[in-house]
Amino acid sequence: MNEQEKWQAVLARDSEFDGMFVYAVGSTGIYCRPSCPSRRPRREVVQFFDRPALAEDAGYRPCRRCHPDQAERPEPNLALMQAVCRYIDENPEHPPTLDDLAERFHLSPYHLQRTFKRIIGVTPKQYAAAQRSQRLRTALKAGNTATEAIYDAGYGSSSSAYGEAGTYLGMTPDRFRRGGANEAIDYTITPCPLGKLLVAATANGICAVRLGDSETELESTLAEEFPAAKRLRGDRRLQQWVAPIADYLDGARPHLDLPLDIQATAFQRQVWTALQAIPYGSTRSYSDVATAIGQPTAARAVANACASNPAALVIPCHRVVREDGGLGGYRWGIQRKETLLAQEAENVRHEE
Repeated sequence: MNEQEKWQAVLARDSEFDGMFVYAVGSTGIYCRPSCPSRRPRREVVQFFDRPALAEDAGYRPCRRCHPDQAERPEPNLALMQAVCRYIDENPEHPPTLDDLAERFHLSPYHLQRTFKRIIGVTPKQYAAAQRSQRLRTALKAGNTATEAIYDAGYGSSSSAYGEAGTYLGMTPDRFRRGGANEAIDYTITPCPLGKLLVAATANGICAVRLGDSETELESTLAEEFPAAKRLRGDRRLQQWVAPIADYLDGARPHLDLPLDIQATAFQRQVWTALQAIPYGSTRSYSDVATAIGQPTAARAVANACASNPAALVIPCHRVVREDGGLGGYRWGIQRKETLLAQEAENVRHEE
């Protein structure tokens, strides 16, 4: 999460983000959970920390209302699943099968798979693939050749590495090694009812949909995300995708089924697919989405996946709200989320 996304969670007092970070207030010397009921401070006096200990090292005291220094009830199987993760990490060249893991940790394959997915968020196989991809990413950034990096990461062949590359790297290993250089991304920015709309695409599909207040802001965030790519502004090719999004914002198109070319972990892909299944005019809680993907205790991880959604509207994360019906956070501003939900609800009422 970037600082703007964290600030939106603080403004919304979104409890789904408790435990992901704390915020500290320079004028009071106190740090809090995102859901703290205290009055919201000015943005310019706020700092964010990933853990309470880091806030205390910086000289801040825990809030007496939300007690951010007090850990939540521990997960009884967390240590065991962390041990499973370590064992997978220690065997990169020969990732253990589910049966191998079950035998080593004295669990049935079914119980291990279910418990691992509930706590870690993905299956052991998906975890091994993601870790292998991370090793590949690190080796490529270090300057290793694609072939060296592929085998050092634990891939048995270059074909298996290239097969996973689209999911985990967003591009081939060769292109990733060059930092995305020569990757062509077309983008356009157009006025819309919510301010400014940016749509960006590769040759394979949409890679970003952003909402903002200014063209400068939107171009800056696109440059941060794709620093080595050739970013070309032009309206003609993108009109085929901008037009349906504009129709949606005008209430003339309830569903957006557009091609996407986005990088995602296995868990993010599960969440984003579930969001696209939420009917127009309806909402779901973070817990509802977690249950829908078969991970009922992963509500916070779902909230994090919503906050990292790269394609506003096409992946309708605005339809996910808090358990108590509150709006929760929204990457592009809570007011936009409120407007979108109100418009969808109104259009559904007119159709009935």
